[in-house]
Amino acid sequence: MEITKASNSGGVTNLRIGLFSQRHLQRLVSRCAEYEFEDVICEIDDAELLTPEPHRWFGVGQKVTNRIAQHFGFPFFNPGVKRLPLDKNYDLLVVICQFASDLLSLNAIKGWKKRCRTSVCWLAEFWACEVAKRKGHLKILSQFDYVVLTCNASIQAVKEAIQQPCVYMPPGINALKFCPYPQPPVRCIDVYSMGRKSLVTHQALLKMAEQGKIFYVYDTIHNMCTLYPDQHRSLVANTAKRSRYFIANAPKIDRQFETCGQSEISYRFLEGAASGTVMIGEPRENEAFRKYFDWPDVVIPVPYNTANIAELLADLDSQPERLARIRKNNVVNCLLRHDWAYRWRAILDMVGLEPRPALIAREERLKKLADHVQEAC
Repeated sequence: MEITKASNSGGVTNLRIGLFSQRHLQRLVSRCAEYEFEDVICEIDDAELLTPEPHRWFGVGQKVTNRIAQHFGFPFFNPGVKRLPLDKNYDLLVVICQFASDLLSLNAIKGWKKRCRTSVCWLAEFWACEVAKRKGHLKILSQFDYVVLTCNASIQAVKEAIQQPCVYMPPGINALKFCPYPQPPVRCIDVYSMGRKSLVTHQALLKMAEQGKIFYVYDTIHNMCTLYPDQHRSLVANTAKRSRYFIANAPKIDRQFETCGQSEISYRFLEGAASGTVMIGEPRENEAFRKYFDWPDVVIPVPYNTANIAELLADLDSQPERLARIRKNNVVNCLLRHDWAYRWRAILDMVGLEPRPALIAREERLKKLADHVQEAC
């Protein structure tokens, strides 16, 4: 990776961005969206990717140290991550985590706080009801100058717990990768369902597929892992761009005991919209969803556990003009509002750093592609 902004003062190299990644520690495909964010940052800024490696006992160590942090409030133990010495200083250190449990891997870096002028933690999933049982992890979180959460209803509880600036940003997506234009492929897949799903609706769709009525694509493996997160995201994007309908529901919709019923935006809404599908499912009933997904028919309401999905799809198929309008609006809005570049610019604005030319160029490219979609549809 090329680092274009570096200086040497007193024998210590100073770099603009240090980007601490979990990609060599956590292989689940559910984490690939965060790694996609890191890849985009590296494309549009002068960033050095910091990727610690696991010891062979990491799996056990992670469980033990997280229980200690959770039950006793001690967040200082290394979960089994190889030491990562830092011999450089950074204008900004960004740590991207999916869960609070990921924060313990920072114990592999001695004195990380001293090596950065400003620090930001992007925490993708933290539910308000977790605050009471995550006191150890919150101690680590309180060391950051800024915390960004993608769970809006958790902001106040986390802010009060850590006494540090805590802001909401919705999840993002590589809108350029997922965009079906300028050469839209044939939408040969009728329905695409990835991740968590209603077994009732799934069985109804399976029956339609077995009868030869639709081409239905879905997952058959649980807790999938990958060594190639960029290839996995390309596979998802290329599949979605060839799909007519895309099932989008709440995050952890079948595990509400973990979220305590908290309503948030999941990546599914971005993956479906950016690829120009017609999303069917349950739109979120919360302020953030209404603000960031405010265009008509962004999600066609289909209740979870819907059995008569065949009739609903037939009704939608009878409205081709409406479907074309939905696809265009979904793509355009993602290009103009939800690319990872906009999330990165918001972080730079927050910490007072100027955008690099590559970020500005990407924003211009997104705008031109959105104009092309408007004209083509």
